[in-house]
Amino acid sequence: MNINSVLKPSLFIANADFSAKGRIYMKLKIFSGNANRPLFQKICQYLDLEPGLMTVEAFPDGESFCRIEEDVRGEDVFIVQPTCRPVNDTLMELLIMIESFKRASAGRITAVIPYFGYARQDRKDEGRVPITAKLVANLLTRAGADRILAMDLHAAQIQGFFDIPVDHLSASPILDAYINKLGYAAEECVVVSPDEGSIKRAAKHVKALGGSLAIIDKRRQGNVVEQANLIGGPIEGRIAFIFDDMISTGGSICGAAHLVKKMGVKKIYIAATHAVLCGNAIEQLQNAPVEEVVFSDTIPLLPDQQIPKIKILTISPILGEAIKRIHCQESISKMFKDLPFDTGQYF
Repeated sequence: MNINSVLKPSLFIANADFSAKGRIYMKLKIFSGNANRPLFQKICQYLDLEPGLMTVEAFPDGESFCRIEEDVRGEDVFIVQPTCRPVNDTLMELLIMIESFKRASAGRITAVIPYFGYARQDRKDEGRVPITAKLVANLLTRAGADRILAMDLHAAQIQGFFDIPVDHLSASPILDAYINKLGYAAEECVVVSPDEGSIKRAAKHVKALGGSLAIIDKRRQGNVVEQANLIGGPIEGRIAFIFDDMISTGGSICGAAHLVKKMGVKKIYIAATHAVLCGNAIEQLQNAPVEEVVFSDTIPLLPDQQIPKIKILTISPILGEAIKRIHCQESISKMFKDLPFDTGQYF
């Protein structure tokens, strides 16, 4: 077969045997596509696995091609692939990889999706529009995935779109540990929810960090979003931490930063799991009155997005520990009650 590669072949087959409670489990194999190779390599390092090789390329016309370079019959397979930019390409690549493992008779296929694209279209908010989050869930299931491992879905109810098990993880332990390391006392901090939909997320951060809770009253008129009022507090003279699941264009969260700055906070930090960063997001973040913008590495930054104000934290230990626990049939919820690793060593 003559293939002119557009994408460099991905690494990736990593093997290991784990034991739990005296029982030896089946061999674990981890693969990855081209979406986020650095994150995959860090996951392998956490699990102490040597990366192998799988070929993921593209034909000259852009069609994706996958060839598994190792026997996977009956094996427990994990595929690490966020469906980030370019979303349609990375999603199609993931579907083709799942299909390849299904036809190669893998014992179980788990799609590890650190960033789940199309998650924002999770309902019909007007007539004649699709629910693409459900469509993607159907595609992954029909392609042959047996389980989904996702990180900070835009809406938790997306788990219900799947007819297969979904493990929904959070980057909060890593983000909170970094904020705690900054050394601010709880009484001088305020956690700010950028809109009403993020109140539960902000409340969890308050529980972990201490301090007070404030909520921005965000109102939309047509295509214009206005941060009108702030509820809760107190906020004046405090250190503000604004959390969200993702930053896309940056309009809402930067608007929230400008509002709390006008209300007299001393310093502002922004933290989000997914650095989607499209449009003029980098310019907005650069001009926002914030000390630092903290992201996890679910989505790799482009070269022109790597500005000094942005700090990247790896969520590889959370994903790696979850993969190990799924493979060993252990509880994932217990992992978040007592993290089995030191979060500070991953900053």
